[in-house]
Amino acid sequence: MSTIIDGSAGVTTNAGGSVNPSTTIDGINYSCRAWVNFNGTGTVAIRGSGNVSSITDNSAGIYTVNFTTAMPDVNYSVTLGARPASSGTNGRSLIAGTTYSTSAVQIQFINAADTAYLDPDVYCVAVFR
Repeated sequence: MSTIIDGSAGVTTNAGGSVNPSTTIDGINYSCRAWVNFNGTGTVAIRGSGNVSSITDNSAGIYTVNFTTAMPDVNYSVTLGARPASSGTNGRSLIAGTTYSTSAVQIQFINAADTAYLDPDVYCVAVFR
């Protein structure tokens, strides 16, 4: 089977046409270091995760994602996505400055008017380093 490596996209495609994610581009590792999908309403519940030991529910719409294995430093990138519990509610996800460490990152979900924190029913977080 032949493999085509597209370094610009970070994926490999085998001869059968299926795509496999590449963890290295020119020898540099750009893999996801931690990820989690959790329910932020009621009692916080992790649906699936990698390198996340727990979620701390600090208050409405404010959570701390705790890493199982610490990041090498705080120079990582966090990608967030959330679905509000009530339809028709617009909001946005933020990374809080209060907890941004090698062992955890604090995230927030606030309504579009910046007046109230909301508990989303789906919150997805990915950390890259």
